[in-house]
Amino acid sequence: MTSSSAIDNFDPEPILQSLTSRPGVYRMLDADGTVIYVGKARNLKNRVTSYFRKGINEIKTAAMVRQVADVQVTVTNTETEALLLEDTLIKKHKPRYNILLRDDKSFPYVQVSTDHEYPRLSFYRGAKKKGRRYFGPYPSARAVREALGHLQRLFQVRQCEDTFFANRSRPCLQHQIKRCSAPCVGLISEAEYAEDLRHALLFLQGRATEVGEDLARRMEAAAAELDFERAAHFRDQIARMNRVQEKQFVTAGIGDADVVAAVTEGRRYCVAVMFIRGGRNLGSRTFFPRSASTVEAGEVLSSFLAQYYLAREAPAEIIANFEPTDRELLERVFGEKAGRKVQIKSRVRADRARWLEMAATNARHALQLRMASASSIARQLDALREGLDLSSTPARLECFDVSHTGGESTVASCVVFGLEGAQKSEYRRFNIRNVTPGDDYGAMRQALKRRYTRLKKGEAPLPDILLIDGGKGQLREAAEVLEELQIEGVELVGVAKGAARRAGDERLFLLGRETPIILPPDSPALHLVQQVRDEAHRFAIAGHRSRRAKARTSSVLEAIPGLGPKRRRNLLKHFGGLQGVTRAGIDDLAQVHGISRQLAQSIYETFHGSE
Repeated sequence: MTSSSAIDNFDPEPILQSLTSRPGVYRMLDADGTVIYVGKARNLKNRVTSYFRKGINEIKTAAMVRQVADVQVTVTNTETEALLLEDTLIKKHKPRYNILLRDDKSFPYVQVSTDHEYPRLSFYRGAKKKGRRYFGPYPSARAVREALGHLQRLFQVRQCEDTFFANRSRPCLQHQIKRCSAPCVGLISEAEYAEDLRHALLFLQGRATEVGEDLARRMEAAAAELDFERAAHFRDQIARMNRVQEKQFVTAGIGDADVVAAVTEGRRYCVAVMFIRGGRNLGSRTFFPRSASTVEAGEVLSSFLAQYYLAREAPAEIIANFEPTDRELLERVFGEKAGRKVQIKSRVRADRARWLEMAATNARHALQLRMASASSIARQLDALREGLDLSSTPARLECFDVSHTGGESTVASCVVFGLEGAQKSEYRRFNIRNVTPGDDYGAMRQALKRRYTRLKKGEAPLPDILLIDGGKGQLREAAEVLEELQIEGVELVGVAKGAARRAGDERLFLLGRETPIILPPDSPALHLVQQVRDEAHRFAIAGHRSRRAKARTSSVLEAIPGLGPKRRRNLLKHFGGLQGVTRAGIDDLAQVHGISRQLAQSIYETFHGSE
């Protein structure tokens, strides 16, 4: 169903008459063919027709309909399918009249490797795998590390990598400071370790009372057997657990729940999600959805719930400060995805009401801070306009930097700042290849070319100002790249440190201007430039260190054909490490399980060359 009419002459009647009454998804397009809104419907004909009736009072709807030049629909078998397709299309097209959830990063978990004879507890972020158990999600990496620290002190379950565990001949420092029971060298039996792990998992599930009662029984049994040292161990463990419990407010009657509160202020929105697991508050996280027009907090919440929980597993209970318009549909879809019942509650009392008020307070506070920050950045951007004598206030800045060590593992960074500060989801790194080591100009040129070739194809909007960490040389490289790509309208600024290389002495170079601009040390514009430049520097260094570490820690054994992970482990274990492998002869190598003589020859030649 495509119409080539201009907006003013768009006649929806032919489309409306042909619509079905079945469920589906509809897309509103403007004159350029851009999707400006995606919606789902139980009855497509009734829902789409409602947009074009006379006397629409909603400002948002009226503004959107004035731009509609075409309507396209996709019919689905069920309303559930429509909900899932709507979510997919919103994430794909990012329509400006939909409420968009920008921050879609995965949350961290505590992971348990149940497929090992001595399972480990570890930090994990990503897709869930078989043979693992997961506890969370936690709002931040810091919260996971804090939980793992408590578990180490309370139950001494190992957290080391399997390769580290497999190659120990004596206990490590963690055992010496009473953070691990040293199963790697047999200082604890498998049965005793399994019991400690069981207690740790019960504690993660919020069943600390059950753990305490079990430990008390074991303490009494040890005392009855006159094993007072073991009884004292259990006594101290109970005391430590009680101290941890005192610091964590635990609510009886609430198992796993997410408390979700949405607040609005003008066209700014904030949603706070508080994570309750096993009755314990693990912390909260805030999100700032975007919409092209003013909408109510309830509509923000409904859109948030759909986008957020279709991307991850929902807990058994979602406590919200507004009832979503499609509550029953969302409960059904979330439940099918999680494999169990999921309830969305908005009319709550007692502890649940207090959690909800706490989440709403967090959301209001976060929104106020964000608005204050945005106001500060707006002043800095306006000061930058004055300082650089620009015709208009910039709304988007990009900054590039290059990092390497003696030309090794060169990485270039690109950071993006806008009216709301750092746009971290739009940061990019570029691993520089095929450039002479130490050639910063060549590295910068490659990064700029790769970035702005993508931007020209529409990956992201062009910046108003492009900051380059460097002086006139780097500025010329950037200008040549933009000229080659036929990109105009981007203001180029080189940021060079002063003679003493002190903060506050920066010189700003502009194309066509011989003398640099030196802003006062207390200038808001200079502070913004420093912040953006320092962020680009930090982001480049982090990428460079990661790339360098990966290059240095990758084993030469990985490049030998036929030598898979299991055989590599056998080799390293047999010879006690890579150094032992390098010293071994062909006959010695062939003694290792799984290593044929032909493969042993290949391994030997890798280190010594062929004769």
